[in-house]
Amino acid sequence: WNMPGYGLSAPVEPYGFKGLAERCIGLIEGLSGNAAGVPAGCTLVGQGMGGMVALEVALRRPELVHQLVLSATAPAVTPGDGYARHIDEALALIDGATSQDALAETLVPSVVGPDALAAGVRLATHCLAQVNLSVWRRALLAMRGFDRRAALAELHPPTLLVSGDLDRVAPLSAWPALARTRLARLPGVGHLPNLEAPDAFDALLLDFLSEARPPVWH
Repeated sequence: WNMPGYGLSAPVEPYGFKGLAERCIGLIEGLSGNAAGVPAGCTLVGQGMGGMVALEVALRRPELVHQLVLSATAPAVTPGDGYARHIDEALALIDGATSQDALAETLVPSVVGPDALAAGVRLATHCLAQVNLSVWRRALLAMRGFDRRAALAELHPPTLLVSGDLDRVAPLSAWPALARTRLARLPGVGHLPNLEAPDAFDALLLDFLSEARPPVWH
């Protein structure tokens, strides 16, 4: 799933988590309704800001989310925390960027671990370079107001939290203790676990999914 404003997906207006979650919910409902014999709902996997969208979906429509995987994300962005600093740094880069390529080539290496898979770093850089800077600015500003900590007690699906132990943006310490939640910390990994260490990330994901097998969309 390309988040609105990314890839070929048109941005939502206004650009915020309510609209992003509703677009994702529409996709889940559409896929559930079009697949014969497939039960409504899915395992939802989100990375970074996508993890915030996935959390928002799970809280708004819990019956649609059978399992939840949240990678390198946080339940809130608060002044002075890792995500807030990352947003400030990214906004400053946007303001001074000469091109989308130059921005991506600066930002991506700053958030990954020293042993990140080179192909994964190249892919992340390529993908970020495709995002319109005005859309990315709106996404960053939307994250500044994200805070779902008060609703976490309502989070019911089995959940896997994945974090790199070198992630300065969204460390696991940002999360309180949650019921039905498994924590996984990947050594030597930064803010992009699925691209920095895809084999280790996939092994965690497949092990978690083996506990139940609803449809998986991400």
